[in-house]
Amino acid sequence: MRKVSTGLDVLVKDVNLQEAFNGNIGLLCHNASVDSACVHATLRFKELFGDRFMKLFGPQHGFTTDAQDNMIETNHYKHPYFKMPVYSLYSETRIPTDEMLEGIDHLFVDLQDVGCRMYTYIYSLTLLLEKCSNKAIEIIVLDRPNPINGIDIEGNVLDLEFTSFIGRHAIPVRHGMTIGEVALMHQKFWVKDKANLRVIKMQHWERYMCFQDTKLPWLLPSPNLARAESTFTFPATVLFEGTILSEGRGTSQPLEIIGHPKIEPFSFYENYLSEAIKKSKLKGFVLRSITFLPTFHKHVDNVCGGIQIHVTDRSTYKPWRVGQLLMREIYHYLEKDFDWIQPPYEYNYDQMPIDIINGTDKLRRWVVNNDSVEMLDDFENLSDYKLQLDDIKIY
Repeated sequence: MRKVSTGLDVLVKDVNLQEAFNGNIGLLCHNASVDSACVHATLRFKELFGDRFMKLFGPQHGFTTDAQDNMIETNHYKHPYFKMPVYSLYSETRIPTDEMLEGIDHLFVDLQDVGCRMYTYIYSLTLLLEKCSNKAIEIIVLDRPNPINGIDIEGNVLDLEFTSFIGRHAIPVRHGMTIGEVALMHQKFWVKDKANLRVIKMQHWERYMCFQDTKLPWLLPSPNLARAESTFTFPATVLFEGTILSEGRGTSQPLEIIGHPKIEPFSFYENYLSEAIKKSKLKGFVLRSITFLPTFHKHVDNVCGGIQIHVTDRSTYKPWRVGQLLMREIYHYLEKDFDWIQPPYEYNYDQMPIDIINGTDKLRRWVVNNDSVEMLDDFENLSDYKLQLDDIKIY
């Protein structure tokens, strides 16, 4: 199996490709924007483009990927080493302003996505494309792997009545696209006014690959995804951001664990949860009873009991279904000690956070009504989406 070359790797190695970009350069990137030798994109761009490399942009969590949680904004500043402005696209605005874009001819996007609808970097990209649809700025996406593969599609398609910054487009939870394919999907199916878009493809990436297959270094793309393995638990655990349960922030295993101070983990699993899992017939994972102490965020300094999700077979594991099952069981186990968090969440000030995370209010009702796992099939209407995906696939 050959090592994957990202879009950044391809650009760095191809002198003829570099010569196609003869104007002023900007770059939207973050902590994980490195080449296969772990050299950051900003250093490579300085080597390639010199003084024509003028501006940096950062998504949610910042250019340095150190800002926690949703609606924790980052500031604009001048970088002390690169001596250029760093504009935050998670600040007073998520859309770059005319001033930010002034003087740029080519704006590169090099962001590691996680293949899940609730991850915001794809929306920073699509807002950028929409902003530049009437500008003479070329947007170049340096493509990167979908770490949970490009084959498996799962979950409900977003109902656009529940649009937010964690869901702008009608895609399922596990969308199966690379970030370059998201850009192509956006331009073909989601907008009328097109931008000047180019996608620099990866080499040697195949749709079946998870991140571990790529032989690339994993660097956290956001503060709580320090392990590539966490990308497979994220589509399940991110749901609990809409509840008072901890999803492990403030621990060494964020977004792999969930818990609450009122849960005694062994009795919860052995006497309650294990039978529900058996009846569900869900496969490819095991749950481990754990106790943990968050050092910040929800239930800070309070001992929580809960579970950790261990993926044992990525080919049969269905994270969206696992997350919904756990939500249903914990809701009815905790009863009065369970609660949904209230707005705002990701700049939606009116709707329940759990509903904008789910992209519908029907799944919350499914939980409350204690409906069957089989009914989750009714939420997955993926045929139209799969046709669109087949139309824009580039691998």
